Amino acid sequence: MKNYDEELLKNLAQKIKYYRTKLGLSQEKLAEKCDFDRTYISLLERAKRNPSYLSLEKLCVGLEIELSELLKWKQ
Repeated sequence: MKNYDEELLKNLAQKIKYYRTKLGLSQEKLAEKCDFDRTYISLLERAKRNPSYLSLEKLCVGLEIELSELLKWKQ
């Protein structure tokens, strides 16, 4: 199960970075839009944090996407 969890977090991390760079945002700018610390964005993009539902919702607002887009298994 641990490997599956790690794969899910890695997939999420890749998508966060993909959508952030697609918008041309730095980690700092995305953090400002989401009311997060920049280090939190860095941890998410390195699959070091498992975000809560509320954090995912804020992240989607900052990334200008729907939650379903972020949670799709693969792009």
